[in-house]
Amino acid sequence: MTRRATAHPDPTRSDIGLTFFSTWHVGTPERQRAAVAAIAHAWESRPWPHEGLLGYHVYAGEDGETLMHHSQWRDEESYQDFFANSRDARNDEIDAAVPGIERLGLVKSRLYRSVTPGSGDPAPEAFVTVHVDFEGPDADRQRKWVDTVLAAMDTGPVPGLVSAHFHLSTDGTQIVNYAEWETAAAHQRALEGPGEGIGTLSEEWRRVREFPGIVEGRAVRRWRREFGVVPG
Repeated sequence: MTRRATAHPDPTRSDIGLTFFSTWHVGTPERQRAAVAAIAHAWESRPWPHEGLLGYHVYAGEDGETLMHHSQWRDEESYQDFFANSRDARNDEIDAAVPGIERLGLVKSRLYRSVTPGSGDPAPEAFVTVHVDFEGPDADRQRKWVDTVLAAMDTGPVPGLVSAHFHLSTDGTQIVNYAEWETAAAHQRALEGPGEGIGTLSEEWRRVREFPGIVEGRAVRRWRREFGVVPG
C-alpha cells in the first residue's frame, strides 16, 4: 500500500542504507506543478513498489525550473530490483503528462554525519542542497572535508539552521549536504553574511574554503517540499 507522507523525511533513520538525490529540469513553474501532479498520480495509483524503498519525496526548486527527488533505500539490491521492475512504468506516465523532462543525474550516497543545532520546532520551511565535487574518488578525503566543516560550525551559531546531513557519494567523488532551514529568508541571510554567513571568517572556516581537491563551483539550491509517499 502507498500512503502520502505528511512530514518531511528523517535522514537519520537507522534502517537507511542508501540515500539517492536526483534532479530534473522541467523549465517553468507551470511545468513544475504539472510534473508534481503527474508524479503524485503515478505513485499513489500503484501499490508500494518494493519493501526496500523506505520513502520517496519530491521538492520544487525555488528557481521555478527544477525538481529534486529524495529517496531512501534499505540497500542497493532493493533499488536495482525496483529499477528493473517498477521504475519505467511510472516514468512513462510522467513523461506522457509532461513531455521533455530533462533528467540531470542521480547521486547515490550514504549518510556520514549530521548536526542539529536547531530546536526542530517549528518544522523547517526551506530545504537546501549543497553539492560538492572533488577532483577524483577518495573516501577518506570526503570524510575529512565533512569533519572540517563541522569543526567550523562548532565555532559559532548558525541562525535559522535546523539540521544539516552530510551524505558521501558511493563513488567517492561528491558530497551532498541536505539541510533544513526554518525559512528561506534565514538561509538567504546566511549566504549574504561574513564567512559565507556562518560566523566570521575564522581560521576554521578558512580551512574549509582552502580544502584541497575541491572542484570550484559548488551547486547550492533551495527547495520546498511538494510531495512524498511512504509504505503504509
